[in-house]
Amino acid sequence: MSNFNWSDDERGSLTVDGMTLEYQCHGPSPRAMPTIVMLHEGLGCIELWRDFPKKISEATGYGVFVYSRPGYGKSDCENSPWSLDYMAYHAKFVLPKVLNELSLKKFLLLGHSDGASISALYAGNIEDHRLLGIILLAPHFFAEDICIASIEEATISFNEGGLKEKLEKYHINASYCFTGWSQTWLDPSFRSWDITDCIDYFRVPVLAIQGEDDQYGTMRQLDEIAARCYSPLIQLRLKNCRHSPQFDQSYKTVSAISSFCERLSSFES
Repeated sequence: MSNFNWSDDERGSLTVDGMTLEYQCHGPSPRAMPTIVMLHEGLGCIELWRDFPKKISEATGYGVFVYSRPGYGKSDCENSPWSLDYMAYHAKFVLPKVLNELSLKKFLLLGHSDGASISALYAGNIEDHRLLGIILLAPHFFAEDICIASIEEATISFNEGGLKEKLEKYHINASYCFTGWSQTWLDPSFRSWDITDCIDYFRVPVLAIQGEDDQYGTMRQLDEIAARCYSPLIQLRLKNCRHSPQFDQSYKTVSAISSFCERLSSFES
């Protein structure tokens, strides 16, 4: 039985597989309303979402739960080295345990970049009748040259520029999360990474949002969802927007998520 207690705007920690993970809650508890569980990008954490979780809670009326994955923010690091299937591992073996700690009744997954891929993998592999829908911001379903090139640039900035110092403000072990993430994506074997088959198994509505100037992926990612998804799908392709729609086009992104949740509520009522 979980001892998790929801408290609006409070930060805390929960233990999963012996690791302590930091989290923050916004808005109503899972007993009162559905919960949006947010999964951050490959270099993200609670702090790097900024005020976006609170904006989403206020716009939708839903509760929002955000946590830092192992090795990020102030969460514990995993003992094992990063594997090429680290996103699938989190989706299948870590995320389910996090969700069960919350005693959720109904929830959505909202992921950005790596977090969107994890959300997609969960929806495509785990049968969970509590899941109402998934919201994917700049998702990755396969590796692209543009993404590899941007990670190569980020690696130079981490080693020679100021990126390491910037990340150290948010992560207790910035080298662990950056090196694990970058070396995985830059591994020659990762070029064949492809999770598009999970799209075939989506059974909940999907909202997919991507910037037309995304430096980590092309519109081929959204095209793949459109070609393979059997569930209701809403796409938002944003002009003047790079890899972070939640910041580059915040108003349009929040509005789209709010409208998506309203439609889901009408289905549930």
